[in-house]
Amino acid sequence: MSMECQPLHLEGTRVNLEPLEQAQIADIRKAAADGELWKLFFTSVPAPEQTQQWLDTALAMQAQQKAIPFVVREKSENKIVGSTRFCNIDHQHQRLEIGYTWYSQSAQRSGINTECKLLMLTHAFEVLNCIAVEFRTDWFNRRSQAAIERLGAKRDGVLRNHMILPDGRIRDTVVYSILQSEWPGLKKNLQYLQSKY
Repeated sequence: MSMECQPLHLEGTRVNLEPLEQAQIADIRKAAADGELWKLFFTSVPAPEQTQQWLDTALAMQAQQKAIPFVVREKSENKIVGSTRFCNIDHQHQRLEIGYTWYSQSAQRSGINTECKLLMLTHAFEVLNCIAVEFRTDWFNRRSQAAIERLGAKRDGVLRNHMILPDGRIRDTVVYSILQSEWPGLKKNLQYLQSKY
């Protein structure tokens, strides 16, 4: 399996997943400001003054072959409405995580997440030949947990005291996964969910 962390473009019906670039910083700030998402303590959305550091960190992860970061561009209005990435890429064991996902408040519950996950999971299982794809979220982020479960991912468990966050809070992390053998059925479900929007 070749999982080189090179910039990647995935095109859908309503969204494009485009490589994260420095030139997008103003649009990323604008997307995060829609709902002031950084105020949710359990998310990874950058506050305006932290956006440059957030962007530099994402690009450094890519340079270190640890992630492939994207911006989410809503096609009809041609605007960035969020970000997501392939991360925790394990080349030897053919698995990765989809994480660091956030969307502008106006893009939430709109079907955009469903299409993004369909694009990313299709690439992970059908191009990268992953044997498993993982999702992780904060114990307090109930909306994220519900969204992951809606995709059809199974809850593997909770990593207690998993991370010390920048504000000093110790995070419990809820872990989910989708196995390669489950993908055909889940793909049909995601296509069905997408058709309802």
